[in-house]
Amino acid sequence: MTPADDLLDIATEIAREAGALAHRRRAEGVTIAATKSALADIVTDADREVEDLIRARLSAARPADGFLGEESGAGQREAEITWVVDPIDGTVNYAYGQPAYAVSIAAVAGDPDPESWTALAGVVYCPPTGELFRAARGSGAWLGDRRLQVNADAGPAGALIGTGFGYDPATHEGTLDQIRRVMPIARDLRRGGAASLDLASVAAGRLDAYYERGLQPWDHAAGALLVREAGGVVSGSPGGRPGRRMTIAAAPGLFERLSALLDD
Repeated sequence: MTPADDLLDIATEIAREAGALAHRRRAEGVTIAATKSALADIVTDADREVEDLIRARLSAARPADGFLGEESGAGQREAEITWVVDPIDGTVNYAYGQPAYAVSIAAVAGDPDPESWTALAGVVYCPPTGELFRAARGSGAWLGDRRLQVNADAGPAGALIGTGFGYDPATHEGTLDQIRRVMPIARDLRRGGAASLDLASVAAGRLDAYYERGLQPWDHAAGALLVREAGGVVSGSPGGRPGRRMTIAAAPGLFERLSALLDD
């Protein structure tokens, strides 16, 4: 086993435990604890509880590592490995009882900044379905015992493309303009509401491509590795790393076409 495989084993075990906790709390009823960047951008008590569990388990397993979580921010900065965590990606889905939410855990090397890090291991676990997508750098992306592969050709009917809408109403006009530009190459669009699952869906061939503006590091850290290990390309636009300005994921040929349409 490689060091990345060891990190993946830790992430897998913790994601399953964290997902089980999130699932139980959803069954008991969800309490909205606060809003963040906008009224629609919520955090639940379960988000915080699940992140606390993940952080505690990682601290026990690898006390020298850093941590970057959606709810609690950054911990140790001077660390060789940093864990990038979204305890419940798709919190609005979660609050409404929609089954599209996930625990996302990634281990990255270098500075905990997507502009410079190297993703080593990542897990996206969907508690309602029990599906756990996983990848270690250089070892492929997997769902159970099935190795994942992005769709190489969308076909003459066009590509099935996932996207999302930011919480800031000021960005919606630009987002709608992007949709108008993308539709000529699209079979249809999907809006799942959880970036990590959308990226996992590209890796698994359930979507041909995915793009979204406004993603945070924890939204794409694990999912981007899944796509790359499944033979796809993940980047920003124009060029660069995925992030708040843009994240695009697809097979190489489709990526180029989609990126050209989205290039502002």
